[in-house]
Amino acid sequence: MPRIRLPANALAPSAARRFLRVALTGLVEPALPGALAISGSPAISDGLVDDAVLLVSELTTAVTAQGGFEVEVGCRLDTGDGFPAPSAPGATPYVGVVVDVVDRYTSGADHEGQDLWHHLRGHGLRLLRALAESWGVTCRHTEKTVWFRLGTPMEARPGPGDALAAAVHDAVPPDRRAPAAEGPDSAGQTFLAEVSELLAGQLDEDMIAALTGQLLVPRLADWCGVWLTTTHGRMRLSRVWHRDEERIRTLRQALEEDRPPPVTLSTTGIAWPWPGEPDATGAGGSALMFPLVAAGRCHGALLIGRAGLPRLTGDAVRLAQDVARRVAQGVLTARHYTRQADISHSLQRRQLPTFLAAIPGVDTALVYEPHGEGQSVGGDFYDLFPMGDRRWCFLLGDVCGHDLEAMSVTGLARHLVRLLAREGHGVEALLGRLNLAMAEEGAEAVVVGGEQVGSRFLSLLYGELEPDAVAGGARVTVASAGHPLPLRLSADGTVTTAAEPQMLLGIDEHAEFRANSFHLAPGETLLCVTDGVTERRRGNRQLDDNDGLAEVLRGCVGLGAKAIAERVRRAAHDFSPDPIDDDLAVLVLEAVPVLGAARAS
Repeated sequence: MPRIRLPANALAPSAARRFLRVALTGLVEPALPGALAISGSPAISDGLVDDAVLLVSELTTAVTAQGGFEVEVGCRLDTGDGFPAPSAPGATPYVGVVVDVVDRYTSGADHEGQDLWHHLRGHGLRLLRALAESWGVTCRHTEKTVWFRLGTPMEARPGPGDALAAAVHDAVPPDRRAPAAEGPDSAGQTFLAEVSELLAGQLDEDMIAALTGQLLVPRLADWCGVWLTTTHGRMRLSRVWHRDEERIRTLRQALEEDRPPPVTLSTTGIAWPWPGEPDATGAGGSALMFPLVAAGRCHGALLIGRAGLPRLTGDAVRLAQDVARRVAQGVLTARHYTRQADISHSLQRRQLPTFLAAIPGVDTALVYEPHGEGQSVGGDFYDLFPMGDRRWCFLLGDVCGHDLEAMSVTGLARHLVRLLAREGHGVEALLGRLNLAMAEEGAEAVVVGGEQVGSRFLSLLYGELEPDAVAGGARVTVASAGHPLPLRLSADGTVTTAAEPQMLLGIDEHAEFRANSFHLAPGETLLCVTDGVTERRRGNRQLDDNDGLAEVLRGCVGLGAKAIAERVRRAAHDFSPDPIDDDLAVLVLEAVPVLGAARAS
């Protein structure tokens, strides 16, 4: 059984591809055990070799992605019971080609949680499902192996009864003969199904271009180039693929030096000049360009070339045209997703502050993890901004809900708090006015959208800091409106609440709010969190049951602000094995000693 061991570096996938292509062409045996009654030998088709090379390339790339591994590749023929026996005399028997990729751990390296199967994700798994008859993983103490098996029919060779069989076939009238085996049309439909499956769900247009090249070469073409339109309506060469990998760079240069394909809405293949110089035999080939048209717009062009042919066959042209349609639709979908993601990210960037203000004598730390997938902003929000030279304002809030509506209220509340603070409103007055604004906004939403509109309630922890530049520490005034209460950690490990529980904002427009004031001495810490921390669940229990959060904070004596924030975040994640199902925000304010005050004491 041919095998090769390779160092895990960037050259490993290319070396594995070359090895496998050579090894498979040498695996054809003159006879197979158990096949004495069958005249034939395994014929490993070009298509099967291409499938195996594509899969082993993906597997070896997965092994080398993280470094620190040695990769071993092997292949063999398999005529075991895993393949069906011929159902009738003359039926074509099958032989399997088995390829395995071994992720062998090198001595002294730390591979905890890092292995071949761990790094094989996305389209790699879809390739296995689409191309392999079967695949699996074999684990040992010092290595992990991913293997796959491809089936190939045995090539019939003339035997003692073949002449008689041919004579009988000719004697049977055409209308009485058995149906012919599936032909090129069936193979083309299977290929198009593979293309659709691999391109489905891809949300990156350059990844779609890369997959297209690997699918078409060398099955349908000797080389392939994919051009994509830019936002300015021009063409850029996204990906180039060639049967001979050493010629990819030369092909890219030749295509870039030629004029780019035109932007057209016609989906018909257009004859294209053969790029660069003819090959070593002096012959060029046939090249065609297929515009990538979808939803009435041109999104690029697909170029394919076949060496040594004056023109491509009609079946090949139609198949390439069908592939181009699927590629165009995939690019369109990816661009829609990218556009929506860009809009979402642009809007989200305005919802939260770009940075936190630095406070003299107070060390700050923040942890913010929105729950929504692909979102940088959720229903939780925060801010820390200066009000003149001696006063700073801080807030931590949570809007009811986790959808885009909650995100819009997030921006409204944060900017309104800044505006009210700059107008000179203190903590209590600011909460009163914000409560009135939230109640009015919620009432207007009900009038416009009806009773089915969700609640617009808001919990908010808001406070002011006035650092003492002489003695150190800071004067803190804070109030909580329906928000988890802030916790104060003293230097001796005592943990106390720093505010009183009060009503949510937006429920009662006539509600009044009270603030608490205290001196945060040097070495003391104020911890502020959202309910993503306190209400973290494990079965029927919550993290803050029986003062669980206070117990976590009590164990943080002597830690700095950033270490405390990370300790609380880790406690929330570790409390349950289930993923966190809510936004999570942690704000830590630690009073640090003033250098002058420490020297005077």
